[in-house]
Amino acid sequence: MRQVQYFLKTAAIVAFWGLLACPSGTFAQEILVVDSLHVAESDTFLLPIEVVDNLPTISEELVRGRLAKLQRQIPLVPSKITHQFVEYFTYRKPSFTKTMLERSPYFFPIYEKILRENDMPDELKYLSLIESGLNPRAISHASAGGLWQFMPVTGREFGLRQDDYIDERFCPEKATEAACKYMKRLYRVFGDWEMALAAYNSGPGTVKRAIRRSGKNTFWGVYPFLPRETRSYVPQYVGILYMMHYANDHGIFAEKPEYPVLTETVPTRGYFNLGAFADLSGVTLEEIYQLNPQLVSTIIPAHFGAYSIKIPKEKYDYFEENRLAILDSAHQMPIMLLATVADSTATDSTTSHFPFAQIAALATQTTDDAESVVTNKPKRIIYVVRRGEALGAIANKHGVELYDLKRWNKLRSAKIMRGQRLVILKETAGFTREKMAVVKTPAPRLAKKIKAKIHRVQPGDTLWTIAQRYGGISVERIKKLNRIRGNTVRKGQKLIIG
Repeated sequence: MRQVQYFLKTAAIVAFWGLLACPSGTFAQEILVVDSLHVAESDTFLLPIEVVDNLPTISEELVRGRLAKLQRQIPLVPSKITHQFVEYFTYRKPSFTKTMLERSPYFFPIYEKILRENDMPDELKYLSLIESGLNPRAISHASAGGLWQFMPVTGREFGLRQDDYIDERFCPEKATEAACKYMKRLYRVFGDWEMALAAYNSGPGTVKRAIRRSGKNTFWGVYPFLPRETRSYVPQYVGILYMMHYANDHGIFAEKPEYPVLTETVPTRGYFNLGAFADLSGVTLEEIYQLNPQLVSTIIPAHFGAYSIKIPKEKYDYFEENRLAILDSAHQMPIMLLATVADSTATDSTTSHFPFAQIAALATQTTDDAESVVTNKPKRIIYVVRRGEALGAIANKHGVELYDLKRWNKLRSAKIMRGQRLVILKETAGFTREKMAVVKTPAPRLAKKIKAKIHRVQPGDTLWTIAQRYGGISVERIKKLNRIRGNTVRKGQKLIIG
């Protein structure tokens, strides 16, 4: 153990603490000795921080043997960096593994069908996990988008349409088809799946330069000559593939698995207003965007001609009974769209956050330097619970996942007590949250200043649905006008809409 100094408003104390790792791979109880100095409830202090050097470990022999059993077409080579990723996804970021277990039932049937039709290795489906975290509308800082993270130019090269209304990089079926074509081309070029995966990450030109510089033509032969991100890309793929098969053996389980829903297709032709369709059909905008993630606007423009959208099968009968009235209203182009009041910002009037609640719960997990994520040791913080604090609030305060916080402290529930000491692992370099694609609202025609409207909250209303009903005004704008701090509204509540 080593000495750590606490800084308090009223006094300073000296504490000795350490972190023990059990042979079974679970965290031992904290050893924390503090003197008897009274600390008032209102006192604040800087948290002790120490680099963790003794995290739990998994037997390399165990992982090696299991990878051998999983071996199919793509080589699953055990390596030091692969093993570090396995341990990272097990102990330091179990929430990512849990989320992948929950999302995979939704997307894997799509992947498996298309990979089979294209005569591609089934295990390629795991690549999307490290590309996008199974988030169909993820956009990287480099503008790569979708489940397979196509750059705009590459996406267009493989037939993925992108404009102000449609971005087919977000369409699971079309993007997976494009990914199959691209990876098939890369495999023809390099004749090796590990090299093809490396080229998918950094581009074929980068891999060819590594071949020229090294004089070798295998991934591990060119490894020292690849960019740092690409060096970790293949081991990370192997690591998450392992976790998807053996997560349960390491105590990680899907809590809320997501499954595909049965759908029906609604054909449209000409201008089509998604908001009007949602209001009349009983299909929420959230459902429309979840089933049609390629839609990036609140309308389908007239020049598209014929286009089809998916809706839940359970709501199709009502639509069919009222088809003419619903489609007639949705196809009517308004003469004038509501404009925002004079002091609203461009962000307020043009975008609203994508409502993909189930699928987008955890943003994409990617990094420009994944190798440093697993090689750099995390920092451990000891946090003392204060009166009235909730575990979820503590997790949000420190930028960690609630699931991870519970795992680090061996908590079966979210119940905590005042004075309880919690271990928090802070990454010195970590996965970055990617931004989400937004739904764009067309710019208003003949915009003019209008009087503020009053909306009475109806059963089932949310801030998001109310915002969409009034021409795309942002949720933040409504909250600001009505001085709402949270995200809930109650039936009968009157809201100013401006």
